[in-house]
Amino acid sequence: MKQQVFNPYLPSWEYVPDGEPHVFGDRVYVYGSHDAFGAPMFCVNDYVCWSAPVDDLSDWRYEGVIYKKTQDPGNPLGIRSLYAPDVTQGPDGRYYLYYAFDFLGEFGVAVCDTPAGKYEFYGKVHHKDGKVWGKKSGEQFPFDPGVLTDDDGRVWLYSGFETKVPFVASRWHNLRNDGGVVMELEPDMVTIKQEPKVIFPIKGKEGAFPHAFFEASSIRKVDGKYCFVYSGQHNHELCYAMSDRPDGGFTYGGVLVDLGDLYLNGNEDENHANNYLGNTHGGLLNIGDDWYIFYHRQTNRTSYARQACAEKLERTSDGGFKQAELTSCGLNGGPLVGKGKYEARIACNLWAKDHTTARIDKGKKATEGHPYFTQTGKDREDNGDQYIANMCDGATAGFKYFSFSGNTGISVTVRGQADGEIVVSTDEKFEQIAASIPLSFAVGQVTQQAACAIPDGVHALYFQFRGTGSVDFVAFELL
Repeated sequence: MKQQVFNPYLPSWEYVPDGEPHVFGDRVYVYGSHDAFGAPMFCVNDYVCWSAPVDDLSDWRYEGVIYKKTQDPGNPLGIRSLYAPDVTQGPDGRYYLYYAFDFLGEFGVAVCDTPAGKYEFYGKVHHKDGKVWGKKSGEQFPFDPGVLTDDDGRVWLYSGFETKVPFVASRWHNLRNDGGVVMELEPDMVTIKQEPKVIFPIKGKEGAFPHAFFEASSIRKVDGKYCFVYSGQHNHELCYAMSDRPDGGFTYGGVLVDLGDLYLNGNEDENHANNYLGNTHGGLLNIGDDWYIFYHRQTNRTSYARQACAEKLERTSDGGFKQAELTSCGLNGGPLVGKGKYEARIACNLWAKDHTTARIDKGKKATEGHPYFTQTGKDREDNGDQYIANMCDGATAGFKYFSFSGNTGISVTVRGQADGEIVVSTDEKFEQIAASIPLSFAVGQVTQQAACAIPDGVHALYFQFRGTGSVDFVAFELL
């Protein structure tokens, strides 16, 4: 690594959820939808792409806008929003971008000669008779495309959504939502060769997995097997299933990552998770012997400003994957250096007093009095000022992991109106206090320092505010 890399791994001003990572040549390209800070709905921005060398996942490069929502001939005014996409290299060597416009119920396809060039509209996924898929009542609802060009050149398209969409949203077509579907495409990349069939039923349907299908179809090859990644019925976890073939026979594998670390240690209480919950979507990345799961987190107490994160995965003895823990170091390849200054925005754990959390998608009332990630300024302002707002009494921010050696002091940069202290510990229950930093100030930003006693080794680090008022947590420095 040229430098350390954190979660979220893109700049603080960038909001790219639904990230699908792919290796093309010697670079990793991440394709996702594109939220806007302060937006009232999902995915209001055009598609952009970020890439990094396969041998340095700290060096992310902005590739610019690759496809505008107005390029689709059915959306000249840009009224529809581009939801989660996926990209594959077709048998002809060109790159095909599959997308859905919000809840319209159809898939568009764009094409480009390079992975991150300017994609051009190509067509709609359609049946052999030319009828666009999703334009006939009774069909399965097209949503969240996941696409794979197999080693033999055959092309497989996956899709699905659990929630029934009002037929007015899909232009008066009453579509079905029975679960995740698969179909084979012709070499032209848009004509359906094998009609869609349900292979991942939703909760309550025969054949549903223990964590039943909700949305977010993603497909990869893992050691010659087909690995399907999806968002499970709780909508805050990414799960996987494996099969020897692409069109069925999948066996449930388990949870890959959960936004609150639920299921990791037997805890399934959404009100006491390790972070605030909402939807998530992502895919697998393989580089050499290493595997990663890409996902997104919620910010700004809404579902409409989501940021890209990733975690390294460990394999199981049977060729599957263990559930990853949420961390601040993600793609770093190991713990962060236990010296220097860090932005508070890289916290991987966040909760209110008594370890209480909530679902972001329940609305701002559900998170009233809770800490949250946010920023000042408008969308895409390159000012690096994201922070944790509203740290009230008992609020805790956790960071995992750092490699400590010979630390003697710590400082915090905060602002607000508060009277109390920030206590620091290497354990989430604060049974051993490493430092206590007194705070007593009115509105304005200050940096306060204190001695600390952090033992050498790899540890998490937790900051908890105790007192009256509240502070915005901006940064800390390990000395």
